[in-house]
Amino acid sequence: MTASDFWHIISHPFTLGLLLGLVFTAIAFYQLVRLKMEMSRYKRHLSDKLEIEAESMKRIRGEQEVLRKENENLRVKIAALNEFPDRKLQRDLEIFARAEKRMFVNVPGFAPAWEQAKSDAAAELEDEESGRSLPKRVFTKLFGVARKDEKSLPEPESP
Repeated sequence: MTASDFWHIISHPFTLGLLLGLVFTAIAFYQLVRLKMEMSRYKRHLSDKLEIEAESMKRIRGEQEVLRKENENLRVKIAALNEFPDRKLQRDLEIFARAEKRMFVNVPGFAPAWEQAKSDAAAELEDEESGRSLPKRVFTKLFGVARKDEKSLPEPESP
């Protein structure tokens, strides 16, 4: 086989088409391998992310369960402490103190207003003891008594 025969075979349209097809096949195969490797990397990444999220969700659920149990225990303790006679007396005093504060707003018609204020204070205290509202005693001790119902005195007019 001579050099001219070799170039004759190479320059034949079938051989050129075959070479061109092999080049495109090699490029396609390279892209396929690269995409498979990238896909496996994405799968590993997703798997790691899901493991981390599952672990954090498990930890959060555990903490939530612990807090739920602690909340229930505290509610039971508060209910048990409220059964003591001293606590009952203190609770009644708190109800009367809150009712008295409300009376300053509703002075006309003392008897119905007193009963309404007393029942409002008892309901408010029940809400606090059952955990449905924050204790207002804390806020009044920290920030003073500031009621939205009370009207302040008008400013004196300057001449």
